[in-house]
Amino acid sequence: MAVIAALQLLKRDHLNITIYSDSAYVVNSVEKKWVFGWVKKDFAGKKNADLWKLFLEQNKKHNIKFVWVKGHAANKWNNRCDELATAAADGKHLLEDTGYEG
Repeated sequence: MAVIAALQLLKRDHLNITIYSDSAYVVNSVEKKWVFGWVKKDFAGKKNADLWKLFLEQNKKHNIKFVWVKGHAANKWNNRCDELATAAADGKHLLEDTGYEG
């Protein structure tokens, strides 16, 4: 969801974007082109199809590259993202994920 939310905030299309993530699943799904095979099978058996479809809408607008970084390692930016995500998850004013909960 974080990737989608960030991409949706962009004001222009046709940008070259590099996204760093500690999620090997997310990185590999795009870089190894798994997600494009899932489209051909209409996401049969895949969780979070709604999120992947939102990502693919954004992917059409930009040239996106993913780079995997090791989580909980010496990458200060990844560590900062983890701090922010943990603080948000521990918060009391979380938004409902209507795509998942609904």
